[in-house]
Amino acid sequence: MKREKETLIAKTKAAGVVGAGGAGFPTHVKLNAEVETVIVNGAECEPLLAVDVQLMERKAEALAEALAQVVEALGAKNGIVALKGKHKAAADRLQKALAGMDKLRVELLGDYYPAGDEQALVYDITGNTVPEGGIPLAVGAVVLNVETLLNVGAAQRGQPVTTTYITVAGAVRQPITLSVPVGTPIAAAIDLAGGPLTGNFRVIEGGPMTGELLTQEEIEAGRAVCKKTTTGIIILPADHWLIQHYNVKLGVILQRAQSACCQCRLCTDLCPRYLLGHDIFPHLALNAVNHGHTANTSAITEAFLCSDCGVCELYACPVELSPRRVYRALKAELLRRGVRNPHRRQVEVRDTLMGRHIPVDHLITRLGLDGYDIPAPWSEIQFSPRQVIIPLKQHVGVPAEPLVEVGQRVEVGQVIAVPPPDKLGAAVHASIPGRVKEMTRTAITIVGE
Repeated sequence: MKREKETLIAKTKAAGVVGAGGAGFPTHVKLNAEVETVIVNGAECEPLLAVDVQLMERKAEALAEALAQVVEALGAKNGIVALKGKHKAAADRLQKALAGMDKLRVELLGDYYPAGDEQALVYDITGNTVPEGGIPLAVGAVVLNVETLLNVGAAQRGQPVTTTYITVAGAVRQPITLSVPVGTPIAAAIDLAGGPLTGNFRVIEGGPMTGELLTQEEIEAGRAVCKKTTTGIIILPADHWLIQHYNVKLGVILQRAQSACCQCRLCTDLCPRYLLGHDIFPHLALNAVNHGHTANTSAITEAFLCSDCGVCELYACPVELSPRRVYRALKAELLRRGVRNPHRRQVEVRDTLMGRHIPVDHLITRLGLDGYDIPAPWSEIQFSPRQVIIPLKQHVGVPAEPLVEVGQRVEVGQVIAVPPPDKLGAAVHASIPGRVKEMTRTAITIVGE
């Protein structure tokens, strides 16, 4: 078993696999553990995104094979694919694919947000609560995104990560889910969905709750590209409420909070991490910042406990304040000052947890996305862009260092950059055949031939 584990980790590392559905933590590091439960996160609770559910339906056999390999190598007792019960076709395909595999099974989740939060998922599946500031490994679990697990399986066959699956949705003519080479310009991906429905639009990379609002300059210049971690591209009119909300500057947010926060505590009462038992109280954090209550240090340092899910600002607050943005600023300042997370206590879920799950259909209405909540069907289109810009840092850790030179010809799957020895990072591979056109401190540009 030790040799199997070493082989699994080595091939996963060589393939440059990172968490495809989150911050991009290098997966080979995550797999270097002994756990009781391997959980495949297929909850996909962000509105409008459809990658994971379609992968589970169309690649159920490959997913089952990869899960069996990981469970065996890590010595786990269980391998569980978790997805929402509403996705009946995907659940049926998975049940058939896992039939006869004693350690593997499917678990169905409710249709609420954020069911895909790693700590919420661990509790739903195992009944164990991850401690404050901890990770699932603390309770004997490891969580892998659907696409991540498929990439791990492909890595065992010698296939590196050169593509990413994305949903292009929102104000486009033909919402679509497909695979594109890593480094594909986001503008090109939008064209694959028939183009925007309006000339004055903005783009969110990721989901509407946790994604990043891109600038038009980045998109038009081709610098905004699809990374290993890109799962969605949401296009919305520039005057849409969500876009306007994301555009509000932090200074304005603080001014609004000083005048409008009435300490109703809805942000706290609906906070998923608070409901899991964490000592995080967004309303008290706003109060401390608004009135300079610096003596209440716990209200400041609890910023480390925020999962960045967006519930407080995009669903809970009746006057559209943003505790999440305040937490981001506090965390950045604490880290700049060298402060580490002091919150490490064991937790017990609060009695109100089950009654405060947020139905996804309610969330979609709250976000003003009802008109865009339509299928983004799977496409087998084989798209090869004329040029890709491949970031050297698509993961947690340090940037990869180039192994190629300008003018050099590269093939698909060729290693073009690796992290420094003994540093946390991930290898980067060419996603199209061509020549290296340019190299900067942050990216390698390849032009196809």
